[in-house]
Amino acid sequence: MIIDCHGHYTTEPKDLHRFRKEQTAAANAKDKSAMPPRAALTMSDDEIRESIEQNQLKLQRERGTDLTIFSPRASGMGHHVGDESVSVEWSQICNDLIARVVSLYPKNFIGVCQLPQSQGVPPKNSAAELERCVRMGFVGCNLNPDPSGGYYNSPPMTDKSWYPLYEKMVELDVPAMIHVSGCCNPAQHTTGSYYLNADTMVFMQVILSDLFKDFPALKFIIPHGGGAVPFHWGRFRGIALNNNRPELDQIMANNIFFDTCVYHQPGIDLLTKVVPVDNILFASEMVGAVKGNDPRTGFGFDDTKRYVDKTSLSDAEKAKIFEGNAFKVYRRLKQQITKQAA
Repeated sequence: MIIDCHGHYTTEPKDLHRFRKEQTAAANAKDKSAMPPRAALTMSDDEIRESIEQNQLKLQRERGTDLTIFSPRASGMGHHVGDESVSVEWSQICNDLIARVVSLYPKNFIGVCQLPQSQGVPPKNSAAELERCVRMGFVGCNLNPDPSGGYYNSPPMTDKSWYPLYEKMVELDVPAMIHVSGCCNPAQHTTGSYYLNADTMVFMQVILSDLFKDFPALKFIIPHGGGAVPFHWGRFRGIALNNNRPELDQIMANNIFFDTCVYHQPGIDLLTKVVPVDNILFASEMVGAVKGNDPRTGFGFDDTKRYVDKTSLSDAEKAKIFEGNAFKVYRRLKQQITKQAA
């Protein structure tokens, strides 16, 4: 089985965008009475089917992948928009939509939720939505280290304020993909710099901390190939050793994992040569950050299976990346696959 651990619903029905536009306008207005009613959202199963079958499902079939671990559009989480009540409602709507996709295509998608994070709000407040989504069959969550949308005014992810949420994650046995949302800071491009900056930032935070001594079962997936980490492995390794920390592979061990959302062959070759194979999960983020075909190859930039296939890894090592490591990280996954297949 080829399991893609990083997929977003980026082709949602149009009325979702209408609702969010109205909700954002109301959240920014002085008079909050203009909030659009959730009941007015109209998204039929046929609209969902069309949006999936012409996009994610079509690409699954063309590229030879079997299952996508699927979450709401990351750039649309918008934790900097409005207050906590706005974020709660928006997160519930988006997560319920993912649950509908999964119910329509139970053999192709399994849910991961966004959390109702909000600026200045304790992370523990997101635990209730995480628990709700796990009851719906979701196997993980996306966790935003910067709800400000690019201004980095939150405590580091090693701060004790995050601990109650980590306790809930460990209790529920679910991992978190570290994933910021859309950027409202004009100095950063959302997918080109902000995403990669945040990935790198969180890795730096955790390697100099005792977070995984406090939470040995906690698991983070750092997406987009780990940001700058593989290319600057020697820098991060040297900083860790200079601060009396263990070797990076020992720090990562059973807690930190990178995905394969790297959109060229040399990048995947570097990732798989530098980062331990046991800490790499297959992913494409397809219909995501980079759409279209590479004119040099004729294939999609985000057709990452082709890159992994062409590495010098053994078949056993590729099997870990394509399937085995996903089951190790998403510990609810195997049971959920069986449940949905039935």
